[in-house]
Amino acid sequence: MNTQRFGMIAAVTTAAALLLTACGGTEDKASGKPAGSAATGTGNAGSGTDSAASEFDFLSGTAKQNNAQPKTGDWANAPGKPQKWVQLSAARAGALDPVVVNGAGFTLYRFDDDTAKPSRSTCNDACATTWPPVVVAPGGRIFIDGVKKSDVGVVRRDDGNLQVTIGGWPVYRFAKDLRPGDTNGQGVGGTWFGVTPDGRKAGGGSAPTGGNSSVTLSEEKNFGDPSEGLAGTGCQNVGRNDRASSLQASGTVKIWTEKDCKGTSKSVSGSIADLASIGFDDTISSVRLG
Repeated sequence: MNTQRFGMIAAVTTAAALLLTACGGTEDKASGKPAGSAATGTGNAGSGTDSAASEFDFLSGTAKQNNAQPKTGDWANAPGKPQKWVQLSAARAGALDPVVVNGAGFTLYRFDDDTAKPSRSTCNDACATTWPPVVVAPGGRIFIDGVKKSDVGVVRRDDGNLQVTIGGWPVYRFAKDLRPGDTNGQGVGGTWFGVTPDGRKAGGGSAPTGGNSSVTLSEEKNFGDPSEGLAGTGCQNVGRNDRASSLQASGTVKIWTEKDCKGTSKSVSGSIADLASIGFDDTISSVRLG
């Protein structure tokens, strides 16, 4: 009789445990899903993106709308570091409309030397310092706001990190974008462009012509810091006079050897890693933009 009673108790205990498992335990506040639940995959998985995409949660709306913890993810503004979550929002930045920005409002870019089919990033080492990749930690979340889930994926980089892709193209920040809405990376080197919500080149795939333009002047060759950025239209005097050894220009700008756009000048565009190659090392005093 005791044996029969113990058997009934064991059966009830097992049934209760199965019921708790089915209920899913605790809930994740940011995703609204049971903690530890399997993440949703992406339609990009078959076009060269890493199979690890199936490990991520793809959630509609912004991080704020999904109650993500403040000062985490790409709100924290730590480009190039794997984040617990990233946000992809269709937006307008400068003359680029539409273009994708992250959760902190910084413009995201694509690189012509990469490939989309299959997805592959070729920007590593020093390149990845200037152009920090948008990388997400395994099991993280990707908030999609005005971007189709089927256009978003991830690809494994050479360093092992997982980089977000849009339309198969790996996406990046630009280290010289200092404020949300900056588009200083547009057209750099004729190979870097803002990325649209479906992975195309923002702005029609060209550097801005006419109107606003911008330039970043670096005191070291190969775009090393310290640096100074100028944007807008008209003649602007350089704050750090006669120190630039490299530059990156969005659109065509004219550099001058004297203040107030006087002296010897030269029109330049794209990236010049060593201004000595055009006879302007440590000689730029003013710039004409637009």
